[in-house]
Order: sequence, then structure tokens, then C-alpha cells
Amino acid sequence: MKPNTDLITIGNNEELIKRLLEELVLLPRVKAIDWSRITKQTPNMKVGYPGQHLASLITGIEGARTGARGDDLRDGSEVKSCSRVDQLDSCKDCNLRVLRIEDACPHCGSINLKRMDDSKWLFAIKSEEEMKLLTQRIERIFLTIADYPHFSNSEFETLRFQAFEIWNGHVRHRHFAALMENYYRKIFLEHIQRNANKTPAPKNFWPYSYQFYLCNPVKVFEATVTNANTRPETIINYYVQPDNDRSTLTPEAMPTSLLTLEEVRTLAEPVNEYTLTPLILAGNNFSDLQHLASQKQLNKQRLSEILPFLNESARGLLDLRDTDKVAEAKAQYRRR
Repeated sequence: MKPNTDLITIGNNEELIKRLLEELVLLPRVKAIDWSRITKQTPNMKVGYPGQHLASLITGIEGARTGARGDDLRDGSEVKSCSRVDQLDSCKDCNLRVLRIEDACPHCGSINLKRMDDSKWLFAIKSEEEMKLLTQRIERIFLTIADYPHFSNSEFETLRFQAFEIWNGHVRHRHFAALMENYYRKIFLEHIQRNANKTPAPKNFWPYSYQFYLCNPVKVFEATVTNANTRPETIINYYVQPDNDRSTLTPEAMPTSLLTLEEVRTLAEPVNEYTLTPLILAGNNFSDLQHLASQKQLNKQRLSEILPFLNESARGLLDLRDTDKVAEAKAQYRRR
């Protein structure tokens, strides 16, 4: 998990990152919002190529001049970008579309709106060779995401940009390869078996999901943008220098609200008491977790009062869910 320092050629990174976000993402977005009020078109700015620029500045490594048809960075890293900013919303009453900048449905006037927050990273794997490339030969998967840190409060004036890394050769990230191989063998090949002329949808890798946290992604960058819709101001909250060893970083903590009852029961086995006790909130103990796990239904509110988050060690007690475990396709694919 140590970046190739010979390929780190971009300096003054934090200042350049701020300039990039302002000139390539934020100011064009403000202009798009102004036009959106007139045209009623979405101001959503696609983040694919800006995400690759951002990846170069965060890692200090130049692109490989491939135009997204080869290595994304000179060290072979794969860059994926996801934006949950300015997604198209809908009205819960009339089911028609509503722009993110609109506070009420323009069709029926309702303020009962469904705000969308479901964008994800996509991985297309269409052959055994592509699967091995993604999970074995590519060393670093670099994930960027733009979203709203206060989305649950319907506050859309503040944006957040984050970057995470997954390293295929390190044991802490082993589940990523398993997820991708499982997709290829159980989903892609079986869809091709049913209809060889139709390409299956790519693998969805959901931010902040059970899968995401079990892969132990390490955050290397976070920036907050205030007054994003009018006069954006960017603050870099967290930045890992390009030459730092990523194995020393602590992966993101997993909210226990993502767990199923069976997973809580696994955690509550007596052998796990030593691992979990330091994570249990004051006023509670391991017996409280065991009592909760013995119930017929999982009380997630109570779970968050006892054990709100799992660190990397605690996540090591869990496994991928059955639908995500590697298995051979039901029938061997043969080209017609």
C-alpha cells in the first residue's frame, strides 16, 4: 500500500486541488444553476473526467494520456467517480420530476418531495481477462464521490468531495476482489447464458453500504464546500500526502445500522467479547449486545445506543453476505 514515489510528479497539491474544484466544477455548476432556473434543465455536472483530474492532484501522479481507455493514472491505478449532487428528484404526490433547486413540485405545488441520493460507482467486467485485470493486476482502486454531508436535513448548500483507496494486494481489502469476481461469475455469465446478445448492467458498488465498509476503504481526501449554490468556498478538511504509506491509515468506521439480525448474532458470540467491548458505549456492556441479539427482531435504535460503529478489527468478525460470495455460474457459458 505504498505509492510509487518515482511517479509522484505533481506538487503544491492542496492549492491545485482548490483551484481545480473552483474552476472545473464549482463555478461552472453555479452558472448551470442560474441557467437551470430559466431552462428547467438539471444543472448536474458529470464528474467522470473532473474526477480523474482530481485523482491526479490527490495522488500527485499524472494521467496516462489514455482518454479513459487504458490506465487512468501512470501507476496503473483505476479511477472511478460518483456524484450525488444535483440528482433529479420527484414528487411523492404526482410522481413527476422535480429539480434539486426547487423547494416545491412545479406541477402540483406539493412539498412532499423524494430527494434522490442513489448514485454509485460502476464496474464493467465483460471477460475473465478484465476480471483479473481489475482484481489482480491493478494495484490501487481510487474512488471519488461528491455528495451532500447534510442530505438527511435537506440542506443542499454544502457539498463534500471525498476520495478513498482500495489496494488489491493487501489482505484488508480482500473482499473487493471477491465482490467483483462474484459479479462476473454469478451475474454477468448467467445473463450472457440467457441472452448472449444483451450486455448485462455493470456491477454497482454502493457508497456507504455494507459491501463498501467490508472492503475497508481508506480515506485519503475530504473537502467541504459552503455556499455551494452561490459563492462557493472550499475547505480541505483532510488530505493524505501522496507518498504516505496507506497501510498506516485507519479505514472508515461502519455504522451498525447496516447490519442484519444474523450479523449482530455473529458479533454477540462470547468469543468476540474482547474485540467488541472497547467499542461499546459507556453505560452498556457486552451482555446488553447479547440480549439484543437474542430478540426475534433487531432494534436498530437500541443497537446504535450500545454499539454504534464497527472498526476494522470488529468487521473482521463478519463476512460478505451470501449473495456476494464467489460461486461458479449455474451453467457454463459457451459462445454461440
